[in-house]
Amino acid sequence: MNVELMRKALFFMLLVLCATPWVDTALALVMGILLSLLMGNPWPQKSAHYSKLLLQLSVVGLGFGLSLGEVVQTGRNSIWYSVVGIACTLLAGYLLGRLLRTDRNTSALITFGTAICGGSAIAALAPVVKARNDETAVALATVFTLNAVALLLFPLVGHWLQLDQHTFGVWSGLAIHDTSSVVGAASRYGAEALAVGTTVKLTRAVWIAPVVMIVSLCSGSRQKAGIPLFILGFAAAAAIRTVLPGFEQYWAMLAAVARQCLVVTLFMVGAGLSREVLKKVGAKPMLQGMILWVLVSGLTLVALNCLGLV
Repeated sequence: MNVELMRKALFFMLLVLCATPWVDTALALVMGILLSLLMGNPWPQKSAHYSKLLLQLSVVGLGFGLSLGEVVQTGRNSIWYSVVGIACTLLAGYLLGRLLRTDRNTSALITFGTAICGGSAIAALAPVVKARNDETAVALATVFTLNAVALLLFPLVGHWLQLDQHTFGVWSGLAIHDTSSVVGAASRYGAEALAVGTTVKLTRAVWIAPVVMIVSLCSGSRQKAGIPLFILGFAAAAAIRTVLPGFEQYWAMLAAVARQCLVVTLFMVGAGLSREVLKKVGAKPMLQGMILWVLVSGLTLVALNCLGLV
């Protein structure tokens, strides 16, 4: 058996294993990373494409596990955290970029990705600031690497500090970059943390459109961004569950399938962390991303836990 065939066979076997209840999100992510770094991902472009699609479908499916009232209540309670957090993160990122003398566009993309929604936010802002492909790639690689760390680190910190599930859900939704890592970390912490974290993160992601619009107007660009459709799908799923309570067992089944699909998603996300991706991350962008992320995570946790804002 040649090496390429072995890589494909191993990728497929691990993918199938991640579809079983014996593998959780953290293990799936680690398996994907190890496969990519040690042997290489045999289908990097396809797995990247399908991981995004599966993530969106998984998020929609998670909506069947919540009532519309829960979604509205959590979203309403977290909206001010999001507004203040986004504004402070954008300001801190700008100052850090100037201090470290990070490339202007790269700094803006890392800051925007940290402030709102990781890769989705970076992809939305890149054409507005006319970022080059290499600048976008560096920002994505920086945020992607920190996402992997967050998924593994946040549950450990949460248990160490004995955070309740609601607080952990809000914290992860506000302080972790991408939706995939938010739901991955929150699902390891518990069902309530998953519900709260997902809702808070999606509420935060809605801000991609207005912030991109403001930047576009200030820069004279005509580029626009809309609300991601999977966010609307999540709300629609919760609405269906609310108006049709007689099918509760089926909604619970769909939500369970969505949670397992998320595990498969995290395996493919981990398989995207290749040696090439790591090489793209320079010292200054990574340092800015790390400092900004630690500031956001730490200050958010202090505000939520010590000041009792949840």
